[in-house]
Amino acid sequence: MEIKGLGQLLAALAAALFVRAIAEPGPALLPAAEDTEDQEVDEEAGGGGGGVPPVTIRWARISCALKNKRGEVARFLLSNVTGEAKPGRLLALMGPSGSGKTTLLNVNCANSIVGDAKVRGISGGEKKRLALACELIASPSVIFADEPTTGLDAFQAEKVMETLRQLAEDGHTVICSIHQPRGSVYGKFDDIVLLSEGEVVYMGPAKEEPLSYFATLGYQCPDHMNPAEFLADLISVDYSSAESVQSSQKRIENLIEAFANKVPITEVTDSITKPEESEFSAKLVQKSTIKQRRGWWRQFRLLFKRAWMQAFRDGPTNKVRARMSVASAIIFGSVFWRMGKTQTSIQDRMGLLQVAAINTAMAALTKTVGVFPKERAIVDRERAKGSYALGPYLSSKLLAEIPIGAAFPLIFGSILYPMAKLHPTFSRFAKFCGIVTVESFAASAMGLTVGAMAPTTEAAMALGPSLMTVFIVFGGYYVNPDNTPVIFRWIPRISLIRWAFQGLCINEFKGLQFEQQHTYDIQTGEQALERFSLGGIQIADTLVAQGRILMFWYWTTYLLLKKNRPKYQPLLPPSDEDQNKQVD
Repeated sequence: MEIKGLGQLLAALAAALFVRAIAEPGPALLPAAEDTEDQEVDEEAGGGGGGVPPVTIRWARISCALKNKRGEVARFLLSNVTGEAKPGRLLALMGPSGSGKTTLLNVNCANSIVGDAKVRGISGGEKKRLALACELIASPSVIFADEPTTGLDAFQAEKVMETLRQLAEDGHTVICSIHQPRGSVYGKFDDIVLLSEGEVVYMGPAKEEPLSYFATLGYQCPDHMNPAEFLADLISVDYSSAESVQSSQKRIENLIEAFANKVPITEVTDSITKPEESEFSAKLVQKSTIKQRRGWWRQFRLLFKRAWMQAFRDGPTNKVRARMSVASAIIFGSVFWRMGKTQTSIQDRMGLLQVAAINTAMAALTKTVGVFPKERAIVDRERAKGSYALGPYLSSKLLAEIPIGAAFPLIFGSILYPMAKLHPTFSRFAKFCGIVTVESFAASAMGLTVGAMAPTTEAAMALGPSLMTVFIVFGGYYVNPDNTPVIFRWIPRISLIRWAFQGLCINEFKGLQFEQQHTYDIQTGEQALERFSLGGIQIADTLVAQGRILMFWYWTTYLLLKKNRPKYQPLLPPSDEDQNKQVD
């Protein structure tokens, strides 16, 4: 007994030291001294007023390249860049978007991601082009682009507009808002609408037609001037002085009135008719159905690749989860250190198995409810654009998260099982890991439902643990299933904690022999299972029940996301009553 007590004391001490080591940050270290060739202080250099020590920064032969999966250099972002920044002089890094300006500022940067408010990623121009590319993935019939050139340099802006022009030539209806384009971009427009103070100043063909129109009104575009700049100045209010404000507003009012008199409101005679039922339309429907089926698998492949990258790219979160799995296993293993076969160990085993089931479920639940509400906003926006369907998204997410989701329960079980000296056979250990892994997936699916139901992340974080607490109460350890009130007997059937606990107990107690000091003591593990109303149940039954719970939560998530998808006002043709009002 003294040896066992000493072992428990040493294990607890080791667990405390381990938790402290992984929980507390290490001592702050001063940055290593940099080489004088990279950074040196020039005390004799001028500038740097206000007592700021002058610093000269030099860099030499900096190269940065992207590599493919085979490790080969695919593209150089920086190639043998050498330069110097002196105190008292402003150094500007210039170049188009993607030329390497941000890369040069960030230099020892790899595996760039899009980024967000906390994580810096690609540049603003690259984000703008990426957002436009995401809009075009589904190849929509109508494309609305709100200032697609904002934040881009002149060259990239022209490339974006050239792409939109090509889409229009392919048959798409393209509408874009733009502030003041360069001349070459203006030349790509077919039609323009000029708005000022919320009213139309001109609407019609672009290029020379609007210039000729305004020339008839007495406003001639100077030679060698960008037509877009001329038009923008013509319909803008000049706020430089009170007189200029008044005169410019008067000019705009006259232009609005002139165009209104030139283009009277006409009655809309065209109507939208339904396509006739014919052999040709039937073939179109059949062709569209085949295309949708092929599109489903293509969407699944692309979404699976993205979900896979997301699951393995989130290094900090995965490290924290791995550390917590190790820490929890060590703590529980120290508390239930190498349990024996005494009568008191029966209660210890039951308690350990219940704690293991709760810890696994809560870890998976909290991770999912903390992430999915934010991801749901992106998914809703992408689905509203028609980028992909809901089915391929959920299916790809389920499959892509299997490896990373199974890793943490396996880590937890691999450490806890030998420390607590549970049933010492490999088959029982494999079943233990399988039960907690399936439970982890079921808890994650429950987290998806909570995330789809709750309006915000904070609400999901409050709702998820509350529901899990109810399942813990009816998990089979605190309340005997036979003593559960009739009105609540449906809860244990959907409690993933209950089914995981039952499976772990059956896996652990079957075949065990306990020390018997009195005739009324429990002698076999089967008797212990009968005492807790767990007799007559197989491990396969618990796994099937957990699988059903998992699919129930996934199906509920699907229905919630489908029901709560973004809704927009449909575009309808004007009614006869509206047309009569317009004519009057």
